[in-house]
Amino acid sequence: MIYSEKVMDHFQNPRNVGTIKDADGIGKVGNPVCGDVMAFYIKVKDNRLADVKFQTFGCGAAIAVSSMVSEMAMGNTIEEALKITNKSVAKELGGLPKNKLHCSNLGADALHKAIEDYKERKKSAKEDITKKSGESDKFNCPYCEGPLEGLEDFCKKCQIELEKCPECGKPIKKDEEKCPHCGATKVRA
Repeated sequence: MIYSEKVMDHFQNPRNVGTIKDADGIGKVGNPVCGDVMAFYIKVKDNRLADVKFQTFGCGAAIAVSSMVSEMAMGNTIEEALKITNKSVAKELGGLPKNKLHCSNLGADALHKAIEDYKERKKSAKEDITKKSGESDKFNCPYCEGPLEGLEDFCKKCQIELEKCPECGKPIKKDEEKCPHCGATKVRA
């Protein structure tokens, strides 16, 4: 089996090996047929891959592919990194033997999974922030169903003084003993 000089260089001197403790995204893939397993860790700053690390258990081609993918991705925008394909990795390495092309699939796939993980985490964090900051905007008065806007402590429609339930944070009538939303009983001092 003949490997290019670039493949041998990346196998013998792999770049960006390791993990990122507080990674923004992690992608793991494996091929049960050949036993290769790859994990990519990314750190994103200003929509660019500021750091890319990998861990690979597998053959020399798998290690070389992981190293090359990490170099190709480093510093690129998320969109540019998503354009890295198995063909572009194999081409950048100067080719791979036909029976080792699956390794280039794993490298690109692991990177793409790390980016998908980053996007999912970012989306979840944004939803949490939106939910926490705008939660009270979505409530109606529990007594007249009139809309409550902002952090009002008074329902304009039914003229009731309101406060937040200490359990669920939704509006309840001031001095109400039981929350109509979550059923929590208010403990009086």
